[in-house]
Amino acid sequence: MRSEDYRNPEFYINRELSWLEFNDRVLDEARDKSNPLFERIKFLAITSSNLDEFFMIRAASLKDQVKAGYTKIDISGLTPKQQLKQISVRTHVMVDKQYNTLNRSLFPLLGKSGIKVLPGEELDDSQKAFLQDYFSDMVYPVLTPMAVDSRRPFPLILSKSLNIGILLKHSDGDKEYMFATVQVPAGLPRMIELPGSAEKNGRYFIFLEEIIMMFLDTLFTGREILCAHPYRITRNADLTIDEEEAEDLLLEIEKSLKKRNWGAGIRLEIDHAVDDRLLNVLKNALDIHKGDIYYIKGPIDLTFLMKLSSMEGYRHLKYKPYEPQYPQALKGEEDIFGAIDRKDVFVHHPYDSFDAVVGFIEKASRDPDVLAIKQTLYRVSGNSPIVRALEQAAESGKQVMVLLEVKARFDEERNIQWAKRLEQAGCHVIYGLVGLKTHCKITLVVRREESGIKRYVHLGTGNYNDITATLYTDMGLFTTNEYIGADASAVFNMLSGYSEPPQWYKLEAAPVGLRKKLLSLIENERQNALAGNKAVIMAKMNSLVDRELIAALYSASAAGVQIKLIVRGICCLRPGIKGVSENITVISIVGRFLEHSRVNYFYNDGREDIYLSSADWMPRNLDARVELLFPVEDSGIKDRIIGVLEVELADTLKARVLEQSGKYRKIDRRGKKSLDSQMYFCKLAVKEAKAEIAEADFPKFEALHLEDFEPGV
Repeated sequence: MRSEDYRNPEFYINRELSWLEFNDRVLDEARDKSNPLFERIKFLAITSSNLDEFFMIRAASLKDQVKAGYTKIDISGLTPKQQLKQISVRTHVMVDKQYNTLNRSLFPLLGKSGIKVLPGEELDDSQKAFLQDYFSDMVYPVLTPMAVDSRRPFPLILSKSLNIGILLKHSDGDKEYMFATVQVPAGLPRMIELPGSAEKNGRYFIFLEEIIMMFLDTLFTGREILCAHPYRITRNADLTIDEEEAEDLLLEIEKSLKKRNWGAGIRLEIDHAVDDRLLNVLKNALDIHKGDIYYIKGPIDLTFLMKLSSMEGYRHLKYKPYEPQYPQALKGEEDIFGAIDRKDVFVHHPYDSFDAVVGFIEKASRDPDVLAIKQTLYRVSGNSPIVRALEQAAESGKQVMVLLEVKARFDEERNIQWAKRLEQAGCHVIYGLVGLKTHCKITLVVRREESGIKRYVHLGTGNYNDITATLYTDMGLFTTNEYIGADASAVFNMLSGYSEPPQWYKLEAAPVGLRKKLLSLIENERQNALAGNKAVIMAKMNSLVDRELIAALYSASAAGVQIKLIVRGICCLRPGIKGVSENITVISIVGRFLEHSRVNYFYNDGREDIYLSSADWMPRNLDARVELLFPVEDSGIKDRIIGVLEVELADTLKARVLEQSGKYRKIDRRGKKSLDSQMYFCKLAVKEAKAEIAEADFPKFEALHLEDFEPGV
């Protein structure tokens, strides 16, 4: 088959529909009875938050394309309008599934566990009296009823805010009704705990919006309330910034952020029992198409469930705590630089503690022999110890250079604040490159030693974020390899000045050569297969979207290369096509931790080359971001990473297999061991920390039975 034939739209799955399949796998975790109740609630909250972002960015972008008359098809052969139609059908089914899960399973189970949400009609007299006082003291002073008439236009409704739409009987006999709206205060708890009664046991709650509706007459005295229903609008949040014309990028982004809450309406969520007259007012005023209306049978906006799932005192309803283990290679080492200099150090988060990375930067900030620290930051935590260490380093006179990407979506505001703080401490701060997001994860420490200047480098697949490092699976490498050190210096010179991208010794970077490097590695395996030699590709990533790379995988598969992919989220590759992708299998793992590491393995005639990367196989990563691909050359670390891939590919509990249809199915466990790969790695890290096994023994371990684990570890 010619290379252009592999671009046939029938060979590709639509990106947006594939993402919705991923969110459905997250929803499956909320429905999985083997997960603890509070964890199931958390997964349901995540599906809601995910959908918010999907509508604000992906659906919004497609709507913009339709409005602009853009009709070009995507790699799967769908126009923007066709995509929106299929998205609408799919998301309506998903939302119904969310609320069926909540109402038929999770709420009843919460009730059995002593946590009950009461409707207004089930309140006893003492609870009603409590709510009367709570409303008067806490809620009423915050509320601002907004009426709409000839002198008061329809107000701007904040994106993602919860509101109550009200129809009032009009005093003018010629008019049937008038409209008003009240925003539910975001600064108050969504669920208000009620006092119990002598006859009842457990804890009782009521939703804030229900309290407000109980006492609406106090806001509209003298008016008859015809109906009142909660609603929520989601708006276009995709920022467009002309970086070439922006004199001050920070100021331009700050201005754009203010507009995010007022973009065009994309989705309307409203109480399923809404009065048709009220619905028509909202639909017309917010300019919402009927296909973008979601009738909700329950509390609107399930992201509040995240707080519910973190309630104190219910340990039996949560995963048993897992404490990340300090990496064995650095344990007890007072001289972290000496340990890294002796041997490359591999870390696998969150099984290995991120404290090793934080400690590396903190140690560098205090070490009098360290002359400079250079680092890229994409998403950092709200109280980042890494940022504090960088500030300390600059204040002590070290040269500190930080590329802090202020265009990181939904983290722009926080990153702007960090950028200003770092500048005040004396750091050299770069906000990013014009037209590109800097997404690579790299730290360079330059140290003066007896033998001369030595460069210590940390490269990773995930963000320098101490909070998400306990929730996301990522890999990192500490090294003093002189070639990688030289490349690291070149990276920062390229980012901070006008230096042209160099000829790399070991690293490869996007948007210049990373795509070409991956294509050449795939082609090498294809040639080996054509020569009759063993040829294997294993790759792990968050998303696989790029058509050129997928076509290369198809060509390699057709030549006989065995390709095993672990793709957590979007996957546009369609496996199992005769003569095209018969040799490709794709699994997705969704579990306790968010799979986030990017790993590339190529058999290469038995050499077994391994590369870690910050980049997914997506056009944006390869063409519009600064990304890095770096090799793993230490034989022990290579064996360990191969072992990680093999265990994940053997997962029978949290893995799902992608079928040719684009749907995912559970693993057929008949004749297979029960294995949750994430729990396996938790157990393994604990064994290593206790020195029960050596790091080098990792690949010799067979997949463990789940009964070898503490349940829910």
